[in-house]
Order: sequence, then structure tokens, then C-alpha cells
Amino acid sequence: MAKIKICGLFRENDIEAANEAEPDYIGFVFASSKRRVSARQAAELRNRLRGGITPVGIFVNTPVEEIAALYRDGVIGIAQLHGNEDEAYITALKECTVAAQRGAIPVTKVIKSNELEMMGAGSVALDHLYDNADYLLFDSGGGTGKSFDWNIIANFDTLKMPWFLAGGIGLHNIEQALALAPFAVDVSSGAETDGVKDRDKMIRLTQIVRNYGKGNKHG
Repeated sequence: MAKIKICGLFRENDIEAANEAEPDYIGFVFASSKRRVSARQAAELRNRLRGGITPVGIFVNTPVEEIAALYRDGVIGIAQLHGNEDEAYITALKECTVAAQRGAIPVTKVIKSNELEMMGAGSVALDHLYDNADYLLFDSGGGTGKSFDWNIIANFDTLKMPWFLAGGIGLHNIEQALALAPFAVDVSSGAETDGVKDRDKMIRLTQIVRNYGKGNKHG
């Protein structure tokens, strides 16, 4: 069954809606964004989050110790990296957190659609691009809320690393996204109305993912 992440939560109402919808992951944005939260805000919101929902921190070229502190404090469970972080950075981040009670922090490395195009969408190359990441995330980039040409990743059946699909996913196209068999879909603006999270959309999106996953190969 595919999983779902709802990103960009920054209000108490967002957490309440997430607790009702029960996605697999939610995202706290620590990078520049209208949805940005401080470490203190994220900690307060995290304390309201229902167990079983994993909080993900979204970062861009953030010092590893800042991420490590959020992980050690239990504010986040996964680091999602959107910047120029390379293999050495990911190694340093994992080494900085390996002594934590939960072990080294899981890492999702974001690959933007223009990078995919330049690589020719070669799944073999992607498999070895970030060997020490735990997940990849394919996104249109730039926070536009628009999807990219998903044909680029249509031949990724052999990609061994679990991957998230993001960028412009909403009620209008989430089933098309699921048809590509991602590990998870990542929704942000598609779960909003007038720029804030919409409880009903969050619930409907999560239900679609849960129902779509029954009896197919999503995992």
C-alpha cells in the first residue's frame, strides 16, 4: 500500500486535521517558506501530533547539528533535504545522530525534475546517486505547486530505493500519481484552500491513498 505525506503544517488546526486524517507522514518546513516553522513552534506542534504519524523536517543546506538537535529532541523523525546536500553531508548528518536512542536519522534526498531530465531519468544512475540516503523524493522544484512531466519517471520500476512523488499533487490527480507506484505521495498545496490546510481535503486525500492501495503492488 502506498503511503501519504502531507507537508507544510504550521498551525494547531493543521495538526488537529492531521490527527483526524491520519496520514503516514506530516512535514514541518524549516526552510524559507510561507509555511515555515521555528524549532519551538515545531516542538509544540509535535507534542500535539498523534502517535503513528511520523514528522518530517524539510531543510535546505542546514547545518547538520541543527537537524540533529531536532531529531534528538524527538521533534522530527526524518530529514528531507532540498538543497545542495551531497553524500558527504548525508554521512556527516547520520554520524551526528547515530548515538541517538533511535539510531541515525533516516534521510530523504530531493531530486528536482530538471535534474532528472539532465540524467536522462536513468534509474541505474539514481540508484547510486545517494547511496547513504534512505529515500528519494522527486519534485518539480521551486515550491510552485505544479506537477512535472511524470513520464520522466514512468520507467523507474527497477529503482530499488523507496521514492516519494511530490509537486502539484491534489484531488484532481492523486490517482494518476499512485499509478506510478511510488513508495509515497507528498501533498502540500493540494491539501489546502486559500493557502491553509483544509481538513476535508486532507481526509479525502488520505482515504484515496488507503483505498487505492488495497490489493495492488504499492508498498
